[in-house]
Amino acid sequence: MRPAEERVAAGDQDSAAAITAQWRRERPDLDLEPMALFAGLARAYQLLDGRIDRMVARHGITRGMFDVLAALRRAGAPHRLTPTQLSAALLLSGAGMTSRLDRLEEAGLAVRLPEPADRRSILIGLTRKGLALVDRMLPELIGIQRAALGIGTAKARDLTALLWVLGEHLAAEGD
Repeated sequence: MRPAEERVAAGDQDSAAAITAQWRRERPDLDLEPMALFAGLARAYQLLDGRIDRMVARHGITRGMFDVLAALRRAGAPHRLTPTQLSAALLLSGAGMTSRLDRLEEAGLAVRLPEPADRRSILIGLTRKGLALVDRMLPELIGIQRAALGIGTAKARDLTALLWVLGEHLAAEGD
């Protein structure tokens, strides 16, 4: 019996495992490993996502706000990007970015600054408070992710490498 069937037989009606087991029962002629893989990835993401959202909320911000702070922090000193650069880094529309920036500015975590090279443009920068917050939150985020792995460092590295290969293949395939 495969892991999905074992889980369903044991009474675990997790949707990903149940769906895969049902398809294996109904269509044993098909290789369902790709479906099982992507269902497993989706389930892992969903389970981890809630943990991260709760951690971020404990710090008084939303996940979207944290994503902006993290993008600015990753940019390096002086921790400034244009709204277009931020939108591209977060795959977010201009309207969605404006809302996040308004909330970050109200909280004193980010600031809109004039772009010295182009008076028609602005830069978004981290404030000291924003920098301190993202630097406090990052180790906590990594801790949540590390605890969720449960597979050890070597296997985590192998899985990461395989997922990078998968991502590159999907990117090369296009739409």
